[in-house]
Amino acid sequence: MSGHTAPSLLLNDEQKMLSKTAHEFIRERAPAGRLRTFRDTKDEFGFSRDLWNEMAELGWLGLQIPEEYDGLGLGFFDLCVVLEESGRELMPEPFVSTLLLGTQALLLCGTEAQKKELLPGIAAGEKVVSLAYEEAGCRDDLWDVETIARRSGDFFHLTGTKNQVLDGHIADHIIVLAATSGTPAPAVRSTLFLVDPKQPGVMITRQHRIDGHGAAIIQLDNVKVSTDAIVGELDGGGWLMQSILDRAGTGLAAQMLGGSEQAFADTLEYLKEREQFGVPIGSFQALQHRAVALYTEIALLRSVVLAAARAIDERPEDVPRLASLAKALASETFLHVAKEAIQMHGGIGVTDEHDIGFYIKRAQATYVTFGEPSQHRRRWAELHGY
Repeated sequence: MSGHTAPSLLLNDEQKMLSKTAHEFIRERAPAGRLRTFRDTKDEFGFSRDLWNEMAELGWLGLQIPEEYDGLGLGFFDLCVVLEESGRELMPEPFVSTLLLGTQALLLCGTEAQKKELLPGIAAGEKVVSLAYEEAGCRDDLWDVETIARRSGDFFHLTGTKNQVLDGHIADHIIVLAATSGTPAPAVRSTLFLVDPKQPGVMITRQHRIDGHGAAIIQLDNVKVSTDAIVGELDGGGWLMQSILDRAGTGLAAQMLGGSEQAFADTLEYLKEREQFGVPIGSFQALQHRAVALYTEIALLRSVVLAAARAIDERPEDVPRLASLAKALASETFLHVAKEAIQMHGGIGVTDEHDIGFYIKRAQATYVTFGEPSQHRRRWAELHGY
């Protein structure tokens, strides 16, 4: 870390108020137990449209979106304040698909026309914009792209299949990563294209993930798009995707921090209430030691996540290394906290009636989303010259 200035990890007064307001609103209106209802009823959307619209009215969806596109024009750090609170209750609303993938792609490399068309709708809660980049067997290799975009004059024809497209079943627009030149990998050059899912040749198959998030398989059969649909530069999709995923991984790490904090808080309450041999089990030294270890891990994670979020706003040169560090540590910490929470809850922790089980499902899903810890640790080491 030598040679790098330490970022500020403190929230200002406005951010503290935002955190408090979001915490109270989400705790009251969106408890984690909602996931059970969405799952059992096979809800069409998989989240609450009304709640999403209410958060839009509060300005949360447009926190990072510039004022000229009807947003508040604040920073990614401010967005992470809300993301942390949304993670506490495992909200399935399209924070990741729309605010961390679609919006970041548009902010980083969208044309002025694309931004004017989509960003105001995102800020208002009216548009869901996702990003389709994962393919079977790709293992997060952004240069291993089998979806092909063949050029014909001023148009491209897209053919291929994308997996795990978050909220793809209800997305108004999907940004698709497709190979545009060079074979095989790593010579492949790819490009991002804005696709209307209602176009001929687009087939959508909904997926139900264990963590409560909605997703879909997107099949493209000779889908025709114009050159105006290119997001960013032709053949620049791979490099742009890395920047997008750095932001998305940091935002997801903020949600994982919130999930870790809430699972830990719920477990502490259980340790104080559950009695054995006439005393609360929280009085047992062995459980106290385990709780202290979790507290320390969460405190460290908070510092890393806030540092990465601050870098996105203020020190872009530090983003790659801090984003990878945040995602690696968040994946390991959240999964460890969730496992310990299940262990300390005992038998009730593995029943569907108790909400604590939802946390380990979310932790397992987010562990591999946007890269596993081993991938990010290897990248962090390479960026530091190891």
